[in-house]
Amino acid sequence: QVQLVESGGGLVQVGGSLRLSCAASGTIFSVYVMGWYRQAPGNQRELVADIGGGGDTNYGDSVKGRFVISRDNAKNTVFLQMNSLKPEDSGVYYCKAAIRERLSPARVLDHWGQGTQVTVSS
Repeated sequence: QVQLVESGGGLVQVGGSLRLSCAASGTIFSVYVMGWYRQAPGNQRELVADIGGGGDTNYGDSVKGRFVISRDNAKNTVFLQMNSLKPEDSGVYYCKAAIRERLSPARVLDHWGQGTQVTVSS
């Protein structure tokens, strides 16, 4: 079994910063793309940023230049540094990872974390 555990959400004022972390654990053989998505009430879940195993990154247009995604492959952990936060950045942030499990090495499956709330107040 695989678990993704997120941390680092909270309440911050406009212009502030937060750092999210997501650690994957369990019967992992390999971790491929890891990423962050967010969902605000009434909106669809959207990509914030993702990062491949080699460090190649992809950002949503609304966060380019403000957010930085990184990962620690040895710890199967992905980070999201969020700077210059705006009220529209508020929402539940979910971690996603494409993982090949030891018990099912022929498949790569997407796993999701439980989500962490980010609220940016004005």
